[in-house]
Amino acid sequence: MQIIDPAQASKLPNAHGKRPDGEVFAYTQRVLDLIAKPDITSEDAQWVTTETVDGFRDHVNPGFLEYRKATSVEHAAAVVEWGDAGANAYRDVTGKEYIDCLGGFGIYNVGHRHPKVVKAVTDQLKRQALHSQDLLDPLRAMLAKALAMLTPGDLEYSFFCNSGTETIEAALKLARAFDPAKQTIVAATKGFHGKSMGALSVSAKAEFRRPFGPMLPNIEHVPFNDLAALRWRMQTLRTVGEDVGAVILEPIQGEGGVNIPDDDYLPGVRALCDEFGALLILDEVQTGMGRTGTMFCCEHWGVAPDLMCLAKAFGGGVMPAGAVVGTKAVFSRLFGNPFLHTTTFGGNPLACAAALATINVLIEERLPERAARIGARMLKGMREAAQGHRNIVIDIRGKGMLMAMEFPNDQLGFALSKAMLDRGVLVSGTLVNARVIRVEPPLTLSEEQADYVCKALADSLATM
Repeated sequence: MQIIDPAQASKLPNAHGKRPDGEVFAYTQRVLDLIAKPDITSEDAQWVTTETVDGFRDHVNPGFLEYRKATSVEHAAAVVEWGDAGANAYRDVTGKEYIDCLGGFGIYNVGHRHPKVVKAVTDQLKRQALHSQDLLDPLRAMLAKALAMLTPGDLEYSFFCNSGTETIEAALKLARAFDPAKQTIVAATKGFHGKSMGALSVSAKAEFRRPFGPMLPNIEHVPFNDLAALRWRMQTLRTVGEDVGAVILEPIQGEGGVNIPDDDYLPGVRALCDEFGALLILDEVQTGMGRTGTMFCCEHWGVAPDLMCLAKAFGGGVMPAGAVVGTKAVFSRLFGNPFLHTTTFGGNPLACAAALATINVLIEERLPERAARIGARMLKGMREAAQGHRNIVIDIRGKGMLMAMEFPNDQLGFALSKAMLDRGVLVSGTLVNARVIRVEPPLTLSEEQADYVCKALADSLATM
């Protein structure tokens, strides 16, 4: 194998007529050297900040610079994250720390870089990173068994992939394969399931759907938390010969604004699905893995789905990983031809190692129970902080450590997020909507950090 001499790298030609290969080599080497540094200088930090702002503007998407609350495009300045600061915080390139109350939209349930998850991944990396695609890979089998033991009801089989969106795609295909005579799928308004074409079709945000033309056919939407509307729609569709094959819901809507249903809603949906012979698909991508105070959110209401989608925190905040877990009856449609739905990287050894360690940590450290306790403490503290500011804060709600603050408009929500960031607390709106600010820290957040977040909220509201 020939190794390039860095001194000669700048002389290498480029076949595409853009930059010489040597410039690309030198640039990537500088980045690799920075990654390898345990600490960076102030000059390094300035270079990283400038490169990040310029790179987003010129090569990623300049719209992100307008969205980020901590970016000043005209001054090429921004808060640029560089590392974790313990289990529950970030550190930027200048060394300033921020308590994480965003959690990558819910991926850090076991904290940042939990030692047991990191060890599992690095141990597996020393042995093998990716599987052969032909030989049997053991960790996929072991993770599937662990999920069959852990999940509620008759969920027994798993298909692994890399993201929440992919789990939704798999669930939709499984649902349609289960009964080809029932192709209609019902979802809920304000629901969000991802942005690939199938996942977007069952999502309900017009802003994300309109630019891409017609969605998948035979998709219907009804109001969330409205059993009467769901029954009416299912009955109407049966009347016209378009029987519902599946209902897909988030037990608590995350992107839609942390919308918590009435206690009779999910059991009622389960009963309607049984009555009409439809599958119940629960999207637990954000609510699962202990986030709401139970291992899976549906357990609050004693409901078991036919298909459950997991991702985000499933990989322990270390690896991208997702799973759709289903009953034997549903998965049996793939038994005759397991290649009907596959993925190159899904269920790879590194992701499976991370997910197995994540399950282990959630149980060992009793993090679902901790989420219920710390979440209740934070809700109480946040509501106390908002007293006297009802002209600014409309509502504070949550279950476990999936919480939200609602404001009269986007501007106030965005201003609150920036004020919190100035005080070292990272929160965020629901993607492009800042009217509802999500608060979903790692389940490992300390009581002291939780109390500081509430104090930062009180101070921020006082300055608005």
